[in-house]
Parts: sequence; structure tokens; C-alpha cells
Amino acid sequence: MISPRNGVVVHVESPTEQRNPRTTDIDRVSTIDVLRMINEEDRTVPAAVAQALPELAVAVDLGVAAIMSGGRVHYVGAGTSGRLATLDAAELVPTFNAPADWFVAHHAGGSEALVRAVEEVEDHSGAAQIRRHATAKDLVVGVTASGRTPFVIGALQEAQALGAHTVLVSNNASVPFTPDVLVALNTGPEAIAGSTRMKAGSAQKLVLTSFSTAVMIKLGRTYSNLMISMRATNAKLRGRTIRILHEATGQPENACERALADADGDLKVALVHLLSGAPTDRAAAALEDTKGHVRNALDRLAG
Repeated sequence: MISPRNGVVVHVESPTEQRNPRTTDIDRVSTIDVLRMINEEDRTVPAAVAQALPELAVAVDLGVAAIMSGGRVHYVGAGTSGRLATLDAAELVPTFNAPADWFVAHHAGGSEALVRAVEEVEDHSGAAQIRRHATAKDLVVGVTASGRTPFVIGALQEAQALGAHTVLVSNNASVPFTPDVLVALNTGPEAIAGSTRMKAGSAQKLVLTSFSTAVMIKLGRTYSNLMISMRATNAKLRGRTIRILHEATGQPENACERALADADGDLKVALVHLLSGAPTDRAAAALEDTKGHVRNALDRLAG
């Protein structure tokens, strides 16, 4: 890779940079066959993620521990990886009503680089970002296809120096840094050599979504597979709230509407009230004592 500004050449040794022997004729085939070639490569992504699930489980537990101790989860990335991480962090607030500071994304180049490429920002260390915003209580998760992006590696090294736990999500198992957890995604060569917005990005999206969702589940932001912590900020979501109460409790919708009104619109309080039969104030107190964890609140009321 040659920088247009200073002429520095960097040779990236990563499987994602290699030429894919299965797609060498991709520019000579019909449109449908172009799409078939890409689709065949995409089909390998879930298997690559599955191989990394044991390491991802360790990362989830570190994320839960960080938040439970008053810390945060920091995502660090550049380019596609940084955009995916920023998107994942942003979606946790409306989906799980998570506090906005539980997950913080640091994208090389800042907000401008989210919508257009900013040259060379990934070549600068992200250490300063972490030094300003992270503490020893936190978990710092770096995301990079090559496993060698200076912005990401510098941030992880700084996090380690601060005493924070570190996770590196990489599509290259050979990395110049030893994190607490390495989530290596063997997605191999891209359909278009070096275009890591393809398989590498898809694998990272799956990992980030699985990671953050699992953290939310372990923190009690769901009941069963229902989104009980979401914000009912529009008519569709208000309707979904009533449906969730109905599906979780089996109670008729009019009873769910009454329970939600009695709980001042708090879905969790209404849910615990309907499932346990406890008055609304006791349901709210049980949730307060268990940090909003519905199953733990129900166990407390049953005991």
C-alpha cells in the first residue's frame, strides 16, 4: 500500500489481501455468475464465526464483568471495521434501552470518516483516545481485518497499560499484539482481493452483533427472547410493547394495557407484576434490587 501523501509503502501480510483462486474470472462472467461467486464466498462466513465462538464467549463474560463493575465497553476500529463497530454501539440504546455510555465507539478519523474515507487516519495510533476515555475497569475491543491497523493496535496497547482487559477481533490470526482474547476469523481471501468490506466485514458484523446481544442478555436486558428493555418511542414500538407483554404472560391485551399504565409505561415493571402477581410497587422494588434483571426479580418475589 502506497500513501499518496508521503509515498510510504506498507506490505500487509494477511489472508484478506491474498488473491482468491475461485474468483479470478469474476470480470469475465455474466452478472448472475458474478453474484453467485460472491454468494459462494459469503456462505463461508458463518462457519468462520462458529470456529471463534469459544473465544467470543470469554469476551462476552469480560464485557458483562466490565459493565457490572461500573466500567464500559470500548470499540476501536478504522474504515469498515470502525463503521460496523459504531453502528453496533449506536443500536444498543434503542434496542435494549442501554445507557448510552455502556458501549463507546472510537472510529479513526471521527464522525467525518463514518461517511467518507479519510486518508491515513488509520495509520495513527489510537492510544490517545483510550488514554482520555478508558479506565482499568473497562473492556477495549479492537476490530481490524488485517490484525495490524496501527490505530487499533495502539489503542489496545494503551488499554493494556491502563490495566483494562482487551479483545482483538481480527481476520488474520497472526497479530503483533497479545490481547486477553483473540477472536480470529478465518474468512480467507476476498472475492475481490483486499476488499475487506466483503467477507471480513460480514464476519465482523456477526461477531459484534452476537457479542453485544449476548452481553445485553446476560445483563438481563431481555426476558426469554423478548426485547423488554426497548424504548417505546413511536406508535409501532408502543404496539410492540403490548404484544411483548401478551406473549410473555399470556394475558389478554386489555390486561397488558392496564398493567403498563399502572407501571407508568415501564414494560419491565408491568411484566414482573403480571408474571408474579405482586403489586406494581413490589415489582418495581424487586427490579431495583436486582438491577433491572426480570428473572432475578421474579426469583426474589417467589422467595
